[in-house]
Amino acid sequence: MAKLYPFRGWRYNKEKVGDLAAVVTQPYDKITPAMQARYYERSPYNFVRLILGKSSPEDTEANNVYTRAREDLLRWVREGIFVEDRAPAIYVYAQRYRVPPEGLVKVRRGFVALGQLEDFGRGVIFPHERTLRGPKEDRLRLLRTVRAHLEPIFMLYDDPAFEVQAVLDQYTAEPPEVEVTDEYGVEHWLWPVYAPEAIEAIQRLMAPRPLVIADGHHRYETALIYRDEQRARAGSVSESYPYERMLMAFFNLRDEGLTILPTHRLIFGIEAFDPKRFFDFVARHFDVVSLPLGDGSPEMLAHVRARLAEEGKRRLTFGLMLAGSAVFHLLGFRPTAETEAQCEGMTPLERTLDTAVLHRVLIEHGLGVSEEAIQGERHIIYVREFEEGVRAVREGRVQLGFFLNPTRVEHVYAMALSGRLMPQKSTDFYPKLLSGLVFYSLEKLAPIEAE
Repeated sequence: MAKLYPFRGWRYNKEKVGDLAAVVTQPYDKITPAMQARYYERSPYNFVRLILGKSSPEDTEANNVYTRAREDLLRWVREGIFVEDRAPAIYVYAQRYRVPPEGLVKVRRGFVALGQLEDFGRGVIFPHERTLRGPKEDRLRLLRTVRAHLEPIFMLYDDPAFEVQAVLDQYTAEPPEVEVTDEYGVEHWLWPVYAPEAIEAIQRLMAPRPLVIADGHHRYETALIYRDEQRARAGSVSESYPYERMLMAFFNLRDEGLTILPTHRLIFGIEAFDPKRFFDFVARHFDVVSLPLGDGSPEMLAHVRARLAEEGKRRLTFGLMLAGSAVFHLLGFRPTAETEAQCEGMTPLERTLDTAVLHRVLIEHGLGVSEEAIQGERHIIYVREFEEGVRAVREGRVQLGFFLNPTRVEHVYAMALSGRLMPQKSTDFYPKLLSGLVFYSLEKLAPIEAE
């Protein structure tokens, strides 16, 4: 049973910070060093100082990015930069954006609330991909020090009748309380909903629905670790303690505003790589259509990308380019007795998943790159931009590239509920949830009025 709760969120005081676009950011794991520098320059109150502050060679256990984030948070609360909402609420959250690269306009609608932390295996919350140790250690140190869930994680639920959205739509007729456009042109809107009857209706409607983590696996597992630490310290368990819940954004997988972008794979550093031998392997298991790229003009790249998408509607289809080549190969999967043996242990659902078949057949068996190496991101680079991947292969900076169609959201949900994990970087939900719109403190903070 999924348990959701309203909360008194902390938000930026627009009278103090002015333009919200100067203080909000992309999620921490999408912030490059260049983006971090830009955020620092935009405002002394930019949210990056809390979620991904600058480190220094002089950092110590007593003075580091985590302690500075805590100090900034407390100071900004005292100065009235952040203000707490007047009553517990859930927050309707909508995003209007253009789907790259075509530019189709969509609106994604959901809501933000607290979700009860549940151990995996209890049939309430399901992961869909593996996590890495490094990011969890970093987020755990931040959570231990700041004692707040600063960014929501992205959750999927299934509501074919759109019952939840019908309740939320009653509260979006008025202009949003928060409205900001990010650096990618995505418009973000937030409406607090304080009405007890609406909150109770959402809680009731969401209770029987399994939840799947779409984005935020590392932060969710970090929250579980922190919860268990606090339980051990308290010597008791109570679901009402603040650390038993975390900040989540919920979206109906049926929403037409959901977009998943493909993440392409570039392969490098394979010793004694023989392109002809590999291509012979490909030809045994795939129907190959070769498309000349010519000068690689935007029009030509758009054409081959469209062909990849078109073929992908009929069967599993990948794009392949070999280093230095100006030819784009469409690979239509043609299962053989050999690939059946290679896919042993995969469920029927996994055999319909592009990334699962790509990793098992082409990368593991065709190239000899082990699953352990893939998980360690050895020999593999993940890129979202199609043009960037093509350019890297043509210029010979990698040995070859695989190009994919997007994973379907229903596949993500079904795979998670089946208990199977998808390969890393199988999904790239777009756009990202903006950081700094609202956050949840695990302890009572002292606002300026209390001084």
